[in-house]
Amino acid sequence: MYAITIPEPGGPEALVWEEVPDPVPGEGEVLVEVAAGAVNRADILQRQGFYNPPPGASPYPGLECSGRIAALGPGVGGWAVGDEVCALLAGGGYAEKVAVPAGQLLPVPEGVGLVQAAALPEVTCTVWSNVFMIAHLRPGETLLVHGGSSGIGTMAIQLAKAVGAKVVVTAGTEEKLRRCAELGADVLINYREQDFVAEVNKATDGAGADVILDNMGAKYLERNVQSLAVNGRLAIIGMQGGVKGELNIGALLSKRAAISATSLRARPLGEKAAIVAAVREHVWPLLAAGHVRPVVDREIPMSDAAAAHRVVEESGHVGKVLLVTP
Repeated sequence: MYAITIPEPGGPEALVWEEVPDPVPGEGEVLVEVAAGAVNRADILQRQGFYNPPPGASPYPGLECSGRIAALGPGVGGWAVGDEVCALLAGGGYAEKVAVPAGQLLPVPEGVGLVQAAALPEVTCTVWSNVFMIAHLRPGETLLVHGGSSGIGTMAIQLAKAVGAKVVVTAGTEEKLRRCAELGADVLINYREQDFVAEVNKATDGAGADVILDNMGAKYLERNVQSLAVNGRLAIIGMQGGVKGELNIGALLSKRAAISATSLRARPLGEKAAIVAAVREHVWPLLAAGHVRPVVDREIPMSDAAAAHRVVEESGHVGKVLLVTP
């Protein structure tokens, strides 16, 4: 098969489409013939040499894919060769084939195309696990989403609205904010021109956000705590704004607030399977009913993954950038 390899860390040109050995599904795994993968910022970090795959994972980038089951490994039940699926991966999605633990498979949702389904596993699992399983967003509460036009952000808006929450988003351009509004965002904040702390305070009559989904990390830590409501929950899922910040514990105590920080890639298989099962139970019916949809910015041939990385690094996209196999 062909896959994207990274012979040496570097810029987008470090991604090489070359022939490699086919993967073989092990115990409890299936072999998926990939129709499409998707670009995540973790892939960019891996390409740069900053985020190696966990032990035992594929060395190739790619944290999600869609495709058809080509073979079943020992001990796999409930799936058949030819089934159309999408999958959460620890790596290997930038390839024509990938071996996937069966617990990380999802059927392609009704009403979603096979290629477009590649946009779903990482965002649905990240949003559902952080916003709902950990932060317990409830109907009537307010969710603040940083980077509302990202793949994560576009899904967070839709899922929060589907459960009856109010959604506040930040984004860097008026066009991105317009797209967030189309998905249901209630309050739009241009972070280049507005202070999100003041805007959240205004939008909630001084109460603050009950849940904040944050991809920035250190840069926003202090202001996120300021923006939290009493009993608020801050869910950190990224560190685009740095890894070390100063935390005012007094401010956190005064609000009886909580901070969580998670990633998906290195979690044990059992934890990933539990998240995938929860997503299938709660999110897949919303997709089938048309209440939630994948947001795809563009599709690029997988062999030209370098171009896709440039698009994501320039942050001009809305939703997901997909890589389509030949």
